[in-house]
Amino acid sequence: AYGMVCSAYDHVNKIRAAIKKISPFEHQTYCQRTLREIKILLRFKHENVIGINDILRAPTIDQMRDVYIVQDLMETDLYKLLKTQQLSNDHICYFLYQILRGLKYIHSANVLHRDLKPSNLLINTTCDLKVAF
Repeated sequence: AYGMVCSAYDHVNKIRAAIKKISPFEHQTYCQRTLREIKILLRFKHENVIGINDILRAPTIDQMRDVYIVQDLMETDLYKLLKTQQLSNDHICYFLYQILRGLKYIHSANVLHRDLKPSNLLINTTCDLKVAF
């Protein structure tokens, strides 16, 4: 699901987190896609696949306009990284290894990604990579 992402500080766990704001209720198709993505991501628990830490929503159905998904904060993605610098062979091998691990896990759950691209490969400052949807 598409949405705006910002970083926030989780005072309970004392870590920075990403919060993705999704407005899925404008169209039935958006609702179905968002629900499917949330169901899939809630099942996934793997270090190379982005997961969902929490879901924030309005207290009542009548007030619900947006859904906020809390995820691990990843500082950049492969698309942005490739635009700014050339990767060493070691980085290429390490990223490819993590991509393949994530995809193996996703495929083992009988899920096909359907939108795999550099901007959906999230990377943090220690070069950990997570496949995002």
